[in-house]
Amino acid sequence: MLCYALSVMAATTDKSPAPLFQKPLDAKFATKACLVGQHPEQWGYNDAVPPICLASTYKQAEPGVAKFDYSRSGNPNRDLLEQCLASLDSAKYGLCFSSGLGTLTAVMSLLESGDHVLCVDDLYGGTFRYFKHIASRFKLESSFLDASDPEKFVASMQPNTKIIWLESPTNPLLKVWDIEKICQLAKAKSKDVIVIVDNTFLTPYFQRPLELGADIALYSVTKYLNGHSDVVMGSLACNNKELYERLKFIQNSSGIVPSPFDCFLVNRSLKTLHLRMNEHMRSGLEVARFLESHPDVQKVLHPGLPSHPHHQLALRQWSGCSGMVSFYHKYGLNESKKFLQSLKVFMLAESLGGYESLAELPSVMTHASVPAETRAVLGITDNFIRLSVGLSAVPDLIDDLDQALRGMTKN
Repeated sequence: MLCYALSVMAATTDKSPAPLFQKPLDAKFATKACLVGQHPEQWGYNDAVPPICLASTYKQAEPGVAKFDYSRSGNPNRDLLEQCLASLDSAKYGLCFSSGLGTLTAVMSLLESGDHVLCVDDLYGGTFRYFKHIASRFKLESSFLDASDPEKFVASMQPNTKIIWLESPTNPLLKVWDIEKICQLAKAKSKDVIVIVDNTFLTPYFQRPLELGADIALYSVTKYLNGHSDVVMGSLACNNKELYERLKFIQNSSGIVPSPFDCFLVNRSLKTLHLRMNEHMRSGLEVARFLESHPDVQKVLHPGLPSHPHHQLALRQWSGCSGMVSFYHKYGLNESKKFLQSLKVFMLAESLGGYESLAELPSVMTHASVPAETRAVLGITDNFIRLSVGLSAVPDLIDDLDQALRGMTKN
């Protein structure tokens, strides 16, 4: 099987040029990841690596006078991480939260009863669940529409639309939206609307939403930014001071903050983010090309492939792509289960963006909270598989997928 995998790799990669992404990478990205917020002089012993400050409270010079007073309100580890994360988006301000959904909760706390959120139709299942079952209880309205036509999408704004929520690429169908065009049209219609882009799948290394006109770039830090599957966290970056101060107030007042140790771990992980993303991109493309040539695969979704309907937009808007690959095989639910249970290098698990390679069945896992009729319309069917291609050797990953695919129909 390994020889077969190697031959397929040679057949696909040697004849397939790398995608020509048109957005240049930030030449200072790696330097910012290593240096911003890290200066040893700010610590008592000039530590080369920022120490972990676990204190919940701090001695004050006089009543009400202190750099930090209580760890929920501010912590050295969180502060330096927020500075570093903001710099990666070339943003003025950054905030960290206890999870990606915690970040969503904070952003939605900007709204008042009766406000409306215009969302794209393909979303992470947890985001959809929040809008439908939590936000709705506070009389916050939401609509879910395809954004392939920016004019038609923005025309769906209502007088009470206060937020436009984009994922690009989306989870799990990897749709790509024209962020710049949507932002231009939305701002022309309402200068006060807040455009948010969940940039989790690409990170600021490959896409910078604020430079495309978005007001907030939002992340599940749990995924690629941390990249080691040992932290749950969320973050956002923005340039508007008033918006930042409102969100900072919500962060403190709601208490949805990450721990100092988790901030320490993510700060460590950012130092290798650019290296990891380059490897995820290379491996993800090779896996996608292999799947596209496989006899048991019906369709592959990867914006880096010319076959993807939004390929040209991705090339224009991105600096690269991640390790996310989705595909349809030719069979049904039982074969999906057999495929996933037969994997040996890929792990059957939710989440994504770590060093390990993961495979999942969105219809019964990450997107089970999406109504069945909505899944059917979107194409999240029982033969639809989502992969997070990690950092294992590509021949091993391809060999694993091949044996599991070929074993689906065997008795």
